[in-house]
Amino acid sequence: MTSRTPPCHRRPGPRPRATVPSPPAGRHIAPLDGLRGLAVLGVLFFHAGHFSGGFLGVDLFFVLSGFLITGLLLREARAHNGRINLLGFWGRRARRLLPALAFMIAGTLILLWTLGPPSLLRHALDDTPWVLSNLTNWHFIADQVGYWKAGDTRVFGHLWSIAVEEQFYLLWPLLIGLAARGRYGDRRVAAVAVTGSALSLTVMIALTNPADTTRAYEGTDTRAFSLLLGALMATAPASRLLDRIGERAAGWWALILACGIGAYWITADGQNSPSLFHGGLFLHAVAAALLIACLVRAPHAPVGQILGVPALRWFGLISYSLYLWHWPIYLILSEERLGIAGWGRTALILGVSIAAAAVSKTLVEDPIRFRSPWAQGRTGAFALLATFIALVALWALIPEPRTGAGTVDVTRLVSGAPSEPSLSPPGGAL
Repeated sequence: MTSRTPPCHRRPGPRPRATVPSPPAGRHIAPLDGLRGLAVLGVLFFHAGHFSGGFLGVDLFFVLSGFLITGLLLREARAHNGRINLLGFWGRRARRLLPALAFMIAGTLILLWTLGPPSLLRHALDDTPWVLSNLTNWHFIADQVGYWKAGDTRVFGHLWSIAVEEQFYLLWPLLIGLAARGRYGDRRVAAVAVTGSALSLTVMIALTNPADTTRAYEGTDTRAFSLLLGALMATAPASRLLDRIGERAAGWWALILACGIGAYWITADGQNSPSLFHGGLFLHAVAAALLIACLVRAPHAPVGQILGVPALRWFGLISYSLYLWHWPIYLILSEERLGIAGWGRTALILGVSIAAAAVSKTLVEDPIRFRSPWAQGRTGAFALLATFIALVALWALIPEPRTGAGTVDVTRLVSGAPSEPSLSPPGGAL
């Protein structure tokens, strides 16, 4: 007869460590929608001239994107032994981003052609090929289009950040596909994110020019740390470390981090805050990444409840289209055209921007993303190609406005009167 050790005499095994589980795949975190809504509102009021620190909303977008995208990629890698369907990922990103972008590009070009001033149309035609190739940020850097000084001449000037994200979506999955294989895949991904963040910060500090920080602000290499710090929070090593603090403590930390980020937004002043480019933006991204991780663990804490209010969540749901449309509308509906300024103009252009974003989401984004089987696979690829060809055709058909550059009024020279100023040539420095 086989003897059995009584249960009370068995050697106890290691006791499992109690943790707060990370959110399961597919779980929707409502406060993150509100955080996205807060980010886009900050950008809108910054561009309207009412909130000097609102530009930091773009940084918050970067961190959120890095966190969410890396979480999706790592879940796929864990489920398939480190393998990632890159074509499938890029196809989903294309369905998410490109329809609304194409709609905005076409709509903006047509509006400028029919209503806009020649100077805006001229710059838009110059910038469109770079927008279509996802290289807008490098185009502006090469042409020395200063972000803080000359952005009001380019209706596609805000798309530098979309280009940075799209370049990240192209390269980061390749790195995860290489690093996530094997037993310690998450650790390697975390190590790549930490190393890349440190290198990106070093490059930003090295390339910062106090006279014009556009290169440091818009470069993919110099802004990568925001995306990578968000990505770090989605890895298993970071999750295990943060799970130790518990849900209640995560709620308190979320409150502390939210207050610190809010204070920084109030005091930051763009080009006039040199510390931004010597660690300020990096620390802001660190705080944003930790805030996101805490909200995931404590979505019902006070900060999570505030960010989860329906109004903020709604702005978060339309944030992409709202970001795309707001800047062209700001420039087209100028003070000169409207005859009003200040908060009256802000209210009007905010309403028009929200309406354009709602139309884009309802009629373009959601149908193609969720309810159009043809948008997937080969038919989706053909539709993407056809859209690209149509945008190129529209760009080619719109005539470049005549600005009189290079002409001289002889009668003014004879009379000694000053000649009319001419616009700078396309692609030249502003």
